[in-house]
Amino acid sequence: MSRRTLTRALLSLALAGVPLWLLAAGEKLDLSVIHRIKSEAFENSKVMDHMFYLTDVHGPRLTGSPAYKGAADWVVERMTEYGVAAKEEKWGPFGRGWASKHFEAHMIDPQYQPLIGVPQAWTGSTDGTVTGEPIFVTIRTEADFEKYKGKLRGKVLMMSELRPLPFRTDALGHRYTAEELAQEATAPLPRAPFGFRIGPGGNGGQPPATPEEARQRRESQRRLQERIGEFLKQEGALVQVSSARGDGGTVFAQSGGPYDPKRPVGIASVALDSEHYNRIARLVEHKIPVKLQFNIQNELYEDNLDSVNVIAEIPGTRKRDEIVMLGAHLDSWHGGTGATDNAAGSAVVMEAVRILKSLNLVMDRTVRMALWSGEEEGLLGSRAYVKEHFGDRETMKLGAEHAKLAGYFNYDNGTGKIRGIYLQGNDMARPIFESWLEPFHDLGASVVSIRNTGGTDHQSFDAVGLPGFQFIQDPMEYETRTHHSNMDVYDHIQPGDLMQAAAIMASFVYNTAMREEMLPRKPLPKPQPAPRRPGATD
Repeated sequence: MSRRTLTRALLSLALAGVPLWLLAAGEKLDLSVIHRIKSEAFENSKVMDHMFYLTDVHGPRLTGSPAYKGAADWVVERMTEYGVAAKEEKWGPFGRGWASKHFEAHMIDPQYQPLIGVPQAWTGSTDGTVTGEPIFVTIRTEADFEKYKGKLRGKVLMMSELRPLPFRTDALGHRYTAEELAQEATAPLPRAPFGFRIGPGGNGGQPPATPEEARQRRESQRRLQERIGEFLKQEGALVQVSSARGDGGTVFAQSGGPYDPKRPVGIASVALDSEHYNRIARLVEHKIPVKLQFNIQNELYEDNLDSVNVIAEIPGTRKRDEIVMLGAHLDSWHGGTGATDNAAGSAVVMEAVRILKSLNLVMDRTVRMALWSGEEEGLLGSRAYVKEHFGDRETMKLGAEHAKLAGYFNYDNGTGKIRGIYLQGNDMARPIFESWLEPFHDLGASVVSIRNTGGTDHQSFDAVGLPGFQFIQDPMEYETRTHHSNMDVYDHIQPGDLMQAAAIMASFVYNTAMREEMLPRKPLPKPQPAPRRPGATD
């Protein structure tokens, strides 16, 4: 029988509802279930409904803000409506919450112009509407304080130099080409200890800083920024403004102050659109009088310093005490409504669970969904959860559930459809994932990469030796327009991509739940003790 004839025969049986097990690379795939998952994902999708509520209704979702808590409450309510037991699981302390309540920015002289900008998170407010003259301020060390003493009262501080904007000839949006995917599937060149590259083209320079040296530098920079903030407040400055990364009205804004309630809050701080900032900078350089006006009202919340992750479960049957997890981070930055980062991932994860529940699939293992908070501040929510349930990365003392987690799958790279999966160095999972992706080759998902990818919550699991994975996604406009910007909104979401991603994630979770063995694991990593704090004593 030819391969084409065999494929037609197998699909005919699957479409007829006959339970069908296909042995592929040693893996059993129930193609009839895969077909049902695809049909539910593409014909009865709720993923964009999830997107609407997570962005237009409950966005942005900065950890610690009322909007984040509102989003978490809504997820619990919606998952309960789907028949999935859901709850909020507290972790903490996180720190103070913050929300932008009102923002106005204008140039008054030499002509009127409304200014595009975003307040920096965890910074202060103005005393109502304030008007001041902008001046350049460059402070690199505490020694620079002396030259500004007595000169900052009532001023708007320009903290960035004029930044020439390059003329773009490339598209902001991009999907991976076949050549780029082939490169992604290629193992990276190994590196020698201390970051020296093996073979031709080695760096030949000094080794990079050790983790402790890097931490000390960060701590030194943090202390300097705190002292600068105290100095600016004492000197009576009104607002500090900086040129935001981006152009064309896209403003990338994140944190400008501490969420630690023990640290002081600085003066109001704004990331301004680059073109608007540059106009002001040129006027100041040419000594033409400029007046800027701001009304910035931010609110701080210190009544509850804890945060919550959202957890939902579909109980398993034959291996109920074993768990398959899927997750994404629910929190966002505040400039837009947190659409591509990461309502998209949250919506896909919710949809994958909805699909599995709506099909009434009887699964051996328990399926557990997690939507994390504190990801943007350093994977805080997922790290707290992993420490509570699975193991402590600092000591590698493992909990009882560590042996029960079959695998964790994460989605957090924007709206782009899934093109494959990163193995996170776990080559033992390669033949498994290759077989699981085969039914999705015609939807563009085929790459299995040995590479590690970072910056998101699967790392919390990988850090204690658990099989945690992030999918490869088309980059789209993620880094060029939406990631942490005021353009991170519903309109930049691609519905078909999220439907495809939900189908693949639901299938991977189902396959993991039904696999006779749990996913293979790498050897346990060594403990990663927290760096010693300066001034600490034994």
